[in-house]
Amino acid sequence: MTNTAAMAALQTLRSIDSNMQETQARVSSGYRVATAADNAAYWSIATTMRSDNSALSTVQDALGLGAAKTDTAYTGLESAVEVVTEIKSKLVAAREPGVDKSKINKELSELKNQLAAIAESASFSGENWLFNESTTAPGTKEIVASFNRASDGAVSVTTLAFDTSESVLIDTKDANNGVLTKGFQVTQPSGSTTTIATYFLIDVSATTAATGSEVVLTTSMSEDELDGMISAVDAMLQRLTDSASTLGAITSRIEMQDEFVSTLMDVIDKGVGRLVDADMNEESTKLKALQTQQQLGIQALSIANTNAENILTLFK
Repeated sequence: MTNTAAMAALQTLRSIDSNMQETQARVSSGYRVATAADNAAYWSIATTMRSDNSALSTVQDALGLGAAKTDTAYTGLESAVEVVTEIKSKLVAAREPGVDKSKINKELSELKNQLAAIAESASFSGENWLFNESTTAPGTKEIVASFNRASDGAVSVTTLAFDTSESVLIDTKDANNGVLTKGFQVTQPSGSTTTIATYFLIDVSATTAATGSEVVLTTSMSEDELDGMISAVDAMLQRLTDSASTLGAITSRIEMQDEFVSTLMDVIDKGVGRLVDADMNEESTKLKALQTQQQLGIQALSIANTNAENILTLFK
């Protein structure tokens, strides 16, 4: 009535089948810990870190967008520096005796138009850090730089900030907010003494006009005025150079952060893999062994059942 050997063989066979199902699942999925039931602690860590990696992927996209904006603004500033340098050269040339200042002024007008074109076209994704036509003063722009998780589980986002008030070249509402539209106060010669004068480079007829005089050459202007204009344009050039340096530093920081985020994502993937990935060499070897054990279990069950059938010979 009770075949103990067959029961033992059947129990062993069931255990082998269960192990085979687990091993086959690991081989097919590639995961040693695929669900919370496999290992709740490791599954929880892996799920959280995969979520963080997804956020870091978004951060990487944001860094790419930020890099495009800073590159656009830097390119515009770099071009503006070259044009302002040319304007400075023209003013120095106008200082030479006998030069036709009215003809040089025509060149200055075209160079000013070029500066306006550079400022207005330096736009990316609807943002222009060199040209402002809004009543709102230029403010600080932020670029998402990283996603952080503290030891207590709290998350935060780190940003890179750039004050666009340092880079705006032209402001059509308040001329005092633009490097090329606001007045620069300089000390210029006045006979045997000096005096204070204020000059701006471009007149955009802003709602709030700049103080001082526009840099314009006339045949009747004095050499002292021309010296003051040269000093003002040089001050503008220094301001543009400082702004370009700041943007260049931020661009370099974005590139380093982008490289770091990319490396960090790879490290997190590697760490998660160590926790939950299956060792395919080990699992395939184990599966082969279990298949052999399964065949042996079937043979053992067959032998146990055969032994029970021997009782039939007594009834012949």
